[in-house]
Amino acid sequence: MAVPLAVARAARHPVFNPLVWTYTYVFRGTPLLVQTYLIYYGLGQFEAVRQSWLWDPILSSAWWCALIAFTLNTAAYTTELLCGAIVDTPKGEVEAAIATGHSYRARMRRIILPSAFRRAIPAYSNEVIFMLHGSVVASTITLQDILGVGRWLNGRYYLAYEGFITAALLYFIIVFAITRVFRWIERRYLRHLTGRETKMDAPATPEPTR
Repeated sequence: MAVPLAVARAARHPVFNPLVWTYTYVFRGTPLLVQTYLIYYGLGQFEAVRQSWLWDPILSSAWWCALIAFTLNTAAYTTELLCGAIVDTPKGEVEAAIATGHSYRARMRRIILPSAFRRAIPAYSNEVIFMLHGSVVASTITLQDILGVGRWLNGRYYLAYEGFITAALLYFIIVFAITRVFRWIERRYLRHLTGRETKMDAPATPEPTR
């Protein structure tokens, strides 16, 4: 979802750019909890929504409402992230693509987007971790996420902190796994950016004395 929106933002389309900017501004400028409440509790207040075909299978379910809220929220952040990576594509790469006869779509598909994706990997890994931490919002709309189960254990068995400590450990494990996966991706796709000692950077070899 974020890829076409980021392309529209980077292209400064006169129609789509203001719409995408408004969407990203709203969802980045309001808390995820408020967005989840508006979708889960707010949409059900409208009779037209309750009578629509989306109500029974989707909007009446807490799971689907949480998924929609999380998707719209993270897509807004990812859109701006990818837009910045697209705009910051080195001009030399774009000019080389134009010189070889690439059309705009071909440049975007073969040059700009692959380059932007590679450079956006480190920032996107942080967004994935932030979204994982934001998933605790799901426990406020009757869903049992990791934190919600920890809170339930504390109340069910009169535990002081064991449930929260267990939830924290599970989050540590998941974040560690996410970090390792993204490090592997970075090593694979950012291999050309790794620091290599060039002849200019290497220490000069002293001339042999006679």
